[in-house]
Amino acid sequence: MSIFSKITPEELEQKKQNLKQAETERGLSSSLGDLEKTYREGLTTLKDLIAPAALKFDSSYFELNGKFGRSFFVLAYPRFLSSNWLSFIIQAEGALDLSMFIYPIDSAEILKKLKSKVGELGSQMAINTEKGMVRDPMLETAYKDVEGLRDSLMQGTEKYFRFALYFTIYATDLKELDKFSSTLESSLGSKLIVTKRALMQTQNGLNSTLPLGMDELDVANNMNTSPLSSCFPFVSSDLTSNDGILYGINRHNNSLILFDRFAMENANSVVFAKSGAGKSYAVKLEVLRSLMVGTDVIIVDPENEYQHLASAVGGTYLSVSLNSASRINPFDLPVAIEGESNADVLRTAVINLLGLFSLMIGKLNPTEEALMDKALWQTFAKKDITPDLADFRGMEYPTMNDLVEILNNMVGAENLGQRLTKYTEGTFGGLLNQQTNVVLNNQLVVFSIRDLEEELRPIAMYIILNYIWNIVRSELKKRILAVDEAWILMQHEDSARFLFGIAKRARKYYLGLTTITQDVADFLASPYGKPIVTNSSIQMLLKQSPAAINVIAETFFLTEGEKYLLLESEVGEGIFFAGLKHAAIKIYASYVEDQIITTDPKQLLQIQDSQDKLN
Repeated sequence: MSIFSKITPEELEQKKQNLKQAETERGLSSSLGDLEKTYREGLTTLKDLIAPAALKFDSSYFELNGKFGRSFFVLAYPRFLSSNWLSFIIQAEGALDLSMFIYPIDSAEILKKLKSKVGELGSQMAINTEKGMVRDPMLETAYKDVEGLRDSLMQGTEKYFRFALYFTIYATDLKELDKFSSTLESSLGSKLIVTKRALMQTQNGLNSTLPLGMDELDVANNMNTSPLSSCFPFVSSDLTSNDGILYGINRHNNSLILFDRFAMENANSVVFAKSGAGKSYAVKLEVLRSLMVGTDVIIVDPENEYQHLASAVGGTYLSVSLNSASRINPFDLPVAIEGESNADVLRTAVINLLGLFSLMIGKLNPTEEALMDKALWQTFAKKDITPDLADFRGMEYPTMNDLVEILNNMVGAENLGQRLTKYTEGTFGGLLNQQTNVVLNNQLVVFSIRDLEEELRPIAMYIILNYIWNIVRSELKKRILAVDEAWILMQHEDSARFLFGIAKRARKYYLGLTTITQDVADFLASPYGKPIVTNSSIQMLLKQSPAAINVIAETFFLTEGEKYLLLESEVGEGIFFAGLKHAAIKIYASYVEDQIITTDPKQLLQIQDSQDKLN
């Protein structure tokens, strides 16, 4: 049986007609497609809108729509890069395209190469030593850098990358383009960054800086995470708030640094700077602006730097010295606050006095401390001041003479009484053995201890701070306490502990402690130095000396770039920390403010001469 079916002549004719009709329709469809294609080619597309009217490439530049452009690539970097070093290029005048290409590299592969490099450097150093050659600092530095990088890669704290950085600048004519090119090259060259023009690669350079993601120049450098992070050009912190005072200008973006220290978890601050870097100027500017918003300010001034400020704003200036009339009795007692008994007040006063006498006559041994503790309780009891007394107000407080009398009549304590005699009858008599005649009834009060002997300075600062602390505890008010040259207190354990106690407890009494010092090493060498820093929500670091920069960097976790920023800063420049944020700061004052707070001796003499002429 045949598998093919028979077709009649009529059916065959019908199939032929169907095929002819299908061919006709296909031809018509193809013809319509060609017409549509021709129509669409006549329409304006997005490519037509953004494409340049003309583009011409030369060996060292290109011409685009009447503008001239030139591309650059970075060939080499210095050993250290400061953070945000690209900001000056981003903020420069003129049009600029910048592109970065980052290629991650397997750490295992790099570790093999670094191991080989360490062996090579080590061998070279050993050969130089055997030959008796003078050591090569560059070779030793390279060896340390490679070893440090190996450790970081092994610990996973660093990664390794290939990094390419390209620039394309634009100008209206060739002369302007050459000027911009020279400026770019010299600016980067001053930071030891080597750039090259993309000669004979102008089209590749332009394509590499267009937002196409194409690296046609392919000129990259090896970088680990830390230096690579400094290349990110947008790292400025915004420290502007609606409340507070103006501290300075943000050097990253020229915005204002407005901040309210009392809005932080605590209102404490520290100011570290070398001599002449502008730390007192910065603090006086903050004090002046804080007075304008109703904050009371108390200052301990070791160098008589705040007298002009106090005089200008009508503040109280108290000179504490052997010849002055101002006296503070260290036996004064504060008013008990809510939740505190008089027994607690008296016990705290005895503890503080024990710390004071350790400053005055040297560290007490356990026996002497026990005798002194007993004598202090008897001294207060002599004036009928006991723990069960209902109210200490209105009582006559004992003085140093009373304590010496008690010690001289106590078995085994005669030596302590003799050692204290110089503060009652001897060389320093009269300073610490009289009733208090100082009253804090002004918005600004300055205690000056400039005229005190060097031996008495830490003692006087301790007594003044204790007196201020008693006042602060007695009356809740928004206050700032500024302690200049705080390293004087940090030299002694008891006074350092007392200052740390104020820093810890100040927030409860609406007090902000400002600690100012130029001797950073002495301050941070104390076991209470770093705790005071960590208990300060605001920190200001101005220009530092090379001798102190490593201690500062370790304490504040500074990057290499921030270290160099502090070393190279001008007067009144530094880094401002507020909580977790920080930014480079430049301190500015108006003309009137500058006349009030200046510490420049030449300027002060000119102001004094002007006043004398007016008078």
